[in-house]
Amino acid sequence: MRKIFLALFFLSISISKAQAPEKWGSSEIYNHIKKLNFLGSVLYIAAHPDDENTRLISYFSNEKHARTAYLSLTRGDGGQNLIGPELREQLGIIRTQELLAARKIDGGEQFFTRANDFGYSKTPAETLEIWNKQEVLSDVVWIIRKFRPDVIINRFDHRTPGTTHGHHTSSAILSTEAFDLAGSNIAFENQLEYVEVYSPKRLFFNTSPWFYGGDEAFKEADKSKFISFDTGSYFPLKGLSNPEIASLSRSQHRSQGFGSTGSRGKQTEYLELIKGDLPSMNANVFEGIDTSWSRIEGGAEIGSILKKVEEDFDFADPAKSIPELMQAFKLIQNLNDKHWREIKTKEIKQIIYAAAGLYLEAVSDRPFLTPSEEIRVELEAINRSDSDITLSSVELQPNNSKINPNIALNNNESWDGKFLFKIPAFTDLTTPYWLKHKGTMGMYTVNDQSLRGLPETPLSAYANFNLNINGTDISFQKPIVHKYNDEVLGETYENFGIVPALDLKFDNDVLIFNSEPKIISVKLTANQQNLNGVLHLKAGAGWKIVPQQNEFKLDQIGTTTHLSFKITPPKSQDETQLLAEAEIDGKIYKNQLTKIEYEHFPDQNLIEPAQLKLVKLDISKKGKNIAYIQGAGDVVPESLEQIGYNVTVISPSSISESYLQKFDAVVIGIRAYNVVEELRFKQQSLLNYVKEGGTMIVQYNTNRGLLINDLAPYSLELSRDRVTEEDAEITFLAPDHPVLNSPNKLTEKDFEGWVQERGLYFPDAWHEKFTPVLSMHDKNETSKNGSLLVTQYGKGYYIYTGISFFRQFPEAVPGAFRLFANLISIGK
Repeated sequence: MRKIFLALFFLSISISKAQAPEKWGSSEIYNHIKKLNFLGSVLYIAAHPDDENTRLISYFSNEKHARTAYLSLTRGDGGQNLIGPELREQLGIIRTQELLAARKIDGGEQFFTRANDFGYSKTPAETLEIWNKQEVLSDVVWIIRKFRPDVIINRFDHRTPGTTHGHHTSSAILSTEAFDLAGSNIAFENQLEYVEVYSPKRLFFNTSPWFYGGDEAFKEADKSKFISFDTGSYFPLKGLSNPEIASLSRSQHRSQGFGSTGSRGKQTEYLELIKGDLPSMNANVFEGIDTSWSRIEGGAEIGSILKKVEEDFDFADPAKSIPELMQAFKLIQNLNDKHWREIKTKEIKQIIYAAAGLYLEAVSDRPFLTPSEEIRVELEAINRSDSDITLSSVELQPNNSKINPNIALNNNESWDGKFLFKIPAFTDLTTPYWLKHKGTMGMYTVNDQSLRGLPETPLSAYANFNLNINGTDISFQKPIVHKYNDEVLGETYENFGIVPALDLKFDNDVLIFNSEPKIISVKLTANQQNLNGVLHLKAGAGWKIVPQQNEFKLDQIGTTTHLSFKITPPKSQDETQLLAEAEIDGKIYKNQLTKIEYEHFPDQNLIEPAQLKLVKLDISKKGKNIAYIQGAGDVVPESLEQIGYNVTVISPSSISESYLQKFDAVVIGIRAYNVVEELRFKQQSLLNYVKEGGTMIVQYNTNRGLLINDLAPYSLELSRDRVTEEDAEITFLAPDHPVLNSPNKLTEKDFEGWVQERGLYFPDAWHEKFTPVLSMHDKNETSKNGSLLVTQYGKGYYIYTGISFFRQFPEAVPGAFRLFANLISIGK
């Protein structure tokens, strides 16, 4: 896990380890005034993080000044991770934050549904069955009713099922249906307690030559329902072109390796009308839609005031606009239209804050607190303008502590205050809201309707600064943060969180047993002073735990202790969950806190039950020492150590024929030939190792972006073939082959209980010297025979496999371990 962080400043927005305050310069203030004067909105809809067209989102946000949002139906939980070992729910947290980082750059907003990215799907029918179509459709309708877009744009085509990822087509199908349902009084009536029905004006499909198979076919396409426009705008106030902003936004998808180089000049986008009326030749998606303040009752006067603010804006002294801004603010509060009142109140308050040079901050003396605890919070307020501003009061939430300074904030004179802040006992812990309750394979459980669609959990600890500006009351909400000075990096922020008093953590997520007992350790960390109690472990029948309980005493915050237990497995193959529970003064604590730390987004907390999966595995092995060359991130090395191998993770620079001779097998990590440049120069040494009697196991790579031409000693061509059904039928093509028989005799039972998929990017053509071992296929598809290919090369063996061991090992799938042990053992 990365511990280093980097503050990336772009467009005056800080993307860093925590919620560092935004500080707008005059150009940003002016851009937001223009956005304040535009009352139009666009919602872009697709399936995953990275599906969005950042060029189009930036264009509508920065060129048209429209309120623009991206609805990603999933959080990308089922993908791969190029920057670390996190998968599934933790990867979903990473990709959620990467989308938020992207939106900070391109100016959009971000929404999600409850759909869980369960992995690749070949058809929308399968996708919508696993997702629960009606529930995800209700979420899309909910977001349309809340966001109220004038225009919806689909990334994918709802009319072409089976031509792309099933999630992709499903996103367009659901969007097309939701377009009509959002305006119906009888569709999802339970939502109408919170929102009103709403009908967007137009629905488009963001088409391109890609969807037609190339430029030539696209030239011949019927474009009678198309509009097109240039999105290559240059923004002098930003010093960047729209495509440059889009590339910076897209480059936030680091877990997917989507770093993008900016471009300049004209770039044409195409929209095909799906529903609504077609704009005329001026290609304005808002044609016929009033996007001025006059679209709402009582808005004309506000528009007149704000138009003058825009025309008279003084870049050298933005505070000159404060009187008119406050006049408009008062009028906005009287609007009957609740939707626009809330949106424009939020927008104008941000502008007033920046134009007045206000700085309001609430800083805690440590980065976390436990329920019922008290902490000191330091407050700062400063006005850097000649505006008449009074700090009336400050309230801290969630316990509504309040002080009333009632002091004038004179130009550039700072006010400081202190608070003792006690968190109520009932306060929710800081963790992603969609992971609080157990979900299904296809859906997250979110019972609170108001949370559905939100990108992250709303702030639970914040300060309300209540001010009076030019005689009008106005308040600003600021998150409580922890701030300190780093000797190298200077001013550094950390997110403030509510955490459990005791953090329980096992050393591993999975522990695999043969027949011998193992000693396990539970790490206890105090997030509160004076914790004395007893730790109990619980497991299923047949598993023996000694001792039954361990006492502990932790005096200070941050103190840790490790408690050891001896676990003896049952005689037969079995698995169970080992649960940890600590009792302190009659109260039970059973959660672990995981921090997800990367340099391109704020640190994230995940709080979940402390548990360890125990697996008794009947497995035999030959060979002992494994060299592992890491690729795009997985936990295969740790998993192999779990079943008794000595695994050495080696850098490509250390590869030599003599060095490799001490290893029984060399295993290449997933996508290594896509991401590890140095393998270009080490492939011959690896193949020579095989030729001299070694075993080389290469896990899947993608056919796009291979760094070498000769992946294997004989010809081998990768495809996009994959088997996504984790229970797909397996046929043994070579039933007598050693990898199916020695030292473990494999049967159909070994392919039960697999997760997410069988494998991906299988070869579809290979030299006759390769032996295909397994055949598998998804329903209604032809057999795929390239999942496991073995060839003898010289004295050794070369094995290529697209089987997704990197997914099976973290879930301790027994058959996957038994098969991999056979691969390592071949030739021994």
